[in-house]
Amino acid sequence: MDIVNVIDKLEALVSTSRKMPVTRSRLVDAEKVNELVEQLRLAIPQDVRASQEVIEKKDAILNQAQLDGRRIRSEAEEEFRVRLNQNDLMDAARRKAEGLVEDAERKSSRLMEQAESESRKTRAETDSYTIQSLRSLEREMTNVLASVRKGLESLGSTVPV
Repeated sequence: MDIVNVIDKLEALVSTSRKMPVTRSRLVDAEKVNELVEQLRLAIPQDVRASQEVIEKKDAILNQAQLDGRRIRSEAEEEFRVRLNQNDLMDAARRKAEGLVEDAERKSSRLMEQAESESRKTRAETDSYTIQSLRSLEREMTNVLASVRKGLESLGSTVPV
């Protein structure tokens, strides 16, 4: 017998019982009430067991969901930390690379300036040497030319043209 039927019978028993005058009380057959209560006791364990199994399954599902949630959260936090560390490493590497590039550019500029300075100095020295050499050559050629003219003059007065 199921619980609803027993409750219906209990309700019918109470509503069909005689009323006590001037009160809201009723006279109920104790034997019939005890019988119905016993039937309830017999009917309840089956339903309670079924509901208890449902509750246990629900609790097991909730516990598993909480464990899964904690595990997933832990994994997500670990992945976040790993990515954050990777990002920090990437930032540090990027900063270091930028620093190296800046150093290389400064060194390159310094070397270019040195090379240009040395080139200007060498060109100036070369130009100075060339000018000195050409002036010396010019003096020698002037002397040679003067000698040639003297020779021509001395020969020119004796040789008919």
